[in-house]
Amino acid sequence: MKLSARLSSARLLPIALFALSLAASAQTPPAQNDPAPPDLVLSGKVTGTQNHTYIEVPFEVPAGIHRISVDFSYTGHEARTTLDLGIEDPYRFRGESGGNKSHFTLSETDATPSYLPGPILAGRWHLLLAVPNIRAASVATFRAEIRFNSHLEDSSFTLAPLEQGSRWYRGDLHMHTAHSDGSCAGQSGRRVPCPLFFTAQTAASRGLDFIAISDHNVESQYNEMRELQPWFDRLLFIPAREMTTFWGHFNIYGTTQPIDYRVAAHNGRDYNAILREVAAKGAIASINHAEAPGGEVCMGCRWEPPMPVDMSLFTGVEVINGGSMLFSSDAFWEQQLRDGHRLTAVGGSDSHNALAPAQPPNSIGFPTTVVEARELSVAAILDGIRHGRVFIDLTGSRDKRIDIDAEAGAAHARMGEDLVLKNGEAVHLSVHVAACAHDALHLFVDGKETAALPAISIDQPDQTLSATWTAAGSGRHWIRAEVHDSSGRLLLFSNPVYINFP
Repeated sequence: MKLSARLSSARLLPIALFALSLAASAQTPPAQNDPAPPDLVLSGKVTGTQNHTYIEVPFEVPAGIHRISVDFSYTGHEARTTLDLGIEDPYRFRGESGGNKSHFTLSETDATPSYLPGPILAGRWHLLLAVPNIRAASVATFRAEIRFNSHLEDSSFTLAPLEQGSRWYRGDLHMHTAHSDGSCAGQSGRRVPCPLFFTAQTAASRGLDFIAISDHNVESQYNEMRELQPWFDRLLFIPAREMTTFWGHFNIYGTTQPIDYRVAAHNGRDYNAILREVAAKGAIASINHAEAPGGEVCMGCRWEPPMPVDMSLFTGVEVINGGSMLFSSDAFWEQQLRDGHRLTAVGGSDSHNALAPAQPPNSIGFPTTVVEARELSVAAILDGIRHGRVFIDLTGSRDKRIDIDAEAGAAHARMGEDLVLKNGEAVHLSVHVAACAHDALHLFVDGKETAALPAISIDQPDQTLSATWTAAGSGRHWIRAEVHDSSGRLLLFSNPVYINFP
């Protein structure tokens, strides 16, 4: 039953009394941090005669809408005027937050707590206002800004960055919860689906700045992530999911919108169609554990699609996977570089147990993907990955660091950037390392160590090391760095400086 029917005995303010605007006022900024102007503005006034009444404010939702966001404000607080807020769609009540929220969003996959996710139906919706208190002589005005299909809220669970300022942010890009096959010990010790809260709590306790919970093929985790993000206000949640197909897995990051994961070898959807849809929604994709065992050992885990895939539609490759087998896919990644695809190397714990001890395998933050970003927001982290400003920390530390700068004449490139060299031209490398004293720096050209760039001992806690390499020919090359400890164990893995890439 519609709320209007349930409230039929209440005194409803006639809709005609409201001044409803179907376009935003150019003089009025958005009430929250979404930079997009509102699609609708609903405004009106409430007088003392309407104390203890319910008010329905109608508005039309066109076809093709998948998200509605509302920012609500009103005057008269100093006179103790109180207006409570809710909403209903053409068929049912969708939630009521009283006076505790001035902003909410709802979509098919997620909604602000107090509100129900579900299809955004075309037709007449109602903003629901209740008037718990307004003094007899008072007049209050209200304003509701309605935004449809907010890209910001499709891509993030927060309207504002959790931290301002450029630095290296540490996170985990691959993890699973009760929303797919994540499990942990319950109160009785029996293995049960592991609540998402424990994943966030463990990540926060290990000093991570961001996490991407990438449950298999589902969107159900987004509703819980939207609820938890305000509490975890120093840990950014990135919308993600692992697109799990018969011939390989890949993560997508940066959209909550549903995307069909079903790839068929004959007469069906192919990888390129999915990847183009991902890009159209402003998200990115990264291949997972490409060199994992396949067949019945790990069904669909190995990257072996039976149809052509446009690799330029991917942004990254998970080079280090910290799951139960703890393996590297660097050979696959290096082959993509040889083919001319500048795909960023990332890592992921592939954690399926949020309560696992802080050590590999299958433990949150092992490895850590470290991204240089202008701020702690989804858009900035994804932008850092797009530009290759990423290294992988296999130790799960909070302070290890590696970065590369390259110069040739007046030209300069950082890790993730391209440098153009002529045949026989020398490139001067500066590698900054931190928290790696008594370890060793190893440099790789086109995936291999060379006698021209021998390993260099690291003596100081924060040090910049130098080397020079001379190009042989004018072809494509890439130079990256690793840090190994005294036993040869890999600690840090950098992305390359690219040479003569298009």
